[in-house]
Amino acid sequence: MGRIYVPERDALMVVCSCPDSECAKQLAERIVSERLAACANVVPGVTSIFEWNGALQSESEVVMVIKTTSQKYPQLEATLRQLHPYEVPEIIATPITHGLPDYLDWVTDSVEGKPL
Repeated sequence: MGRIYVPERDALMVVCSCPDSECAKQLAERIVSERLAACANVVPGVTSIFEWNGALQSESEVVMVIKTTSQKYPQLEATLRQLHPYEVPEIIATPITHGLPDYLDWVTDSVEGKPL
């Protein structure tokens, strides 16, 4: 039996929607290069339906699935908020309670700048 991940490093999965692939790619490259995240998956083809300013909206969006740590989250959130084109961007973090230990170690090592 393999190791069981214990969330001692407080890994997070963050979801952030963007208006298009170019925006998502630019944000992803920025947060990974600044070591605010280990990885950002850019997932195109999402349709979001929501109410905004009293009207029902339906928009094509691109979702980023970002892996980071709770220690890096405040800076990640601030950077996304500053650079994001939306007035109120979706930035939602969820704790990762289970996962492949080697992968979650890589997430932590990546954001901490340890050689891989």
